[in-house]
Amino acid sequence: MRLEEVTDAQKHAQKLAALHAKSFAARAERAWSAQEFGDLLAQKNTHAFVGGQDDAQGFILLQNQPDGAEILTLAVLPAARRAGLARALMAHAQKALKADKLWLDVAEDNEAALALYAATGFRRTGRRSKYYKRAGNFSVDALLMERDRQEGESDEPESI
Repeated sequence: MRLEEVTDAQKHAQKLAALHAKSFAARAERAWSAQEFGDLLAQKNTHAFVGGQDDAQGFILLQNQPDGAEILTLAVLPAARRAGLARALMAHAQKALKADKLWLDVAEDNEAALALYAATGFRRTGRRSKYYKRAGNFSVDALLMERDRQEGESDEPESI
């Protein structure tokens, strides 16, 4: 499995937008545009890491803060799921950014993501009422979750 940081925002914004759209299509969630990815990646504290076997099959986008990093989005193509890519991306990003803590929000109806986050040490810390808009004019809550660096983890990302 290959993992690497995105260093050319303009070059990768379109690719990240396409991966995001394909990854969230089944959930009928709004895909982020290439412009949105480009704008986020232009910020000094925003980082993206891509991973996969040969081509990029997933990515994680984070904003580094003094006390840790916020996962803005984590996307893995359906065909590449349940093979450890999401776990590898989270671990690699946390080490590369030397983040003592990761936090995120996730739709309460996203059972697969909730299971992944629980299995990787995230705990629920709060809720945002009616945060995610769904088709049919209804909303679901966002669950706030965080995880501390795991016992024994170093700051150095593993070379993959």
